[in-house]
Amino acid sequence: MKMAKINIKNLFLGLIIAGSASLVNAQTTKVDSANNTSNTAATAQAGSNSTIDGLKKQIETNPKDTEALSKLATAYQEASDWTNAVETWKKISVLLPDWAPSYYSQAYAYQSAKDDANAKIAYEKYIATVKPAEVEQNKKNLAYAYFYLAFTEQKSDPNKAKEHIAKSIEYDPTNQDAVKLSKVLNS
Repeated sequence: MKMAKINIKNLFLGLIIAGSASLVNAQTTKVDSANNTSNTAATAQAGSNSTIDGLKKQIETNPKDTEALSKLATAYQEASDWTNAVETWKKISVLLPDWAPSYYSQAYAYQSAKDDANAKIAYEKYIATVKPAEVEQNKKNLAYAYFYLAFTEQKSDPNKAKEHIAKSIEYDPTNQDAVKLSKVLNS
């Protein structure tokens, strides 16, 4: 089972990196005409749907295939289908309850869907699930999770927000948004 978990973790890391590269490309690519935009979107949607359909068929054959589920959840995220992304990440969390990245991904999907209450719960679960031996490789994500919690609690529980922002900066002292929020909270 350890081998499967390691492969899934490596897969997830690769998917995150690939997704980040796609996001950067999407944010920096210029389109010359409205026709290109609609054609590109239609092509991306068709590719995404065929990927999603293929993965769904694969999962029908083996509903406990966490690698395929992870790919499916990522495909839903790339298609901005946040509801299905969340549901798929939840399935992975049931199958691999100690795998922290599934909770982080749930939080990301909830946050993208503007469901702040569930995003907060998922980020808290992510933080609680990261094992001490995994902290080093998860510092950036932990920093963001704590930043998000601090941001959401700054008005309702300023003291808790200060604790969270201190942890965020501890994990990533270069995050200027966290530094700014810390200054606001501590002024």
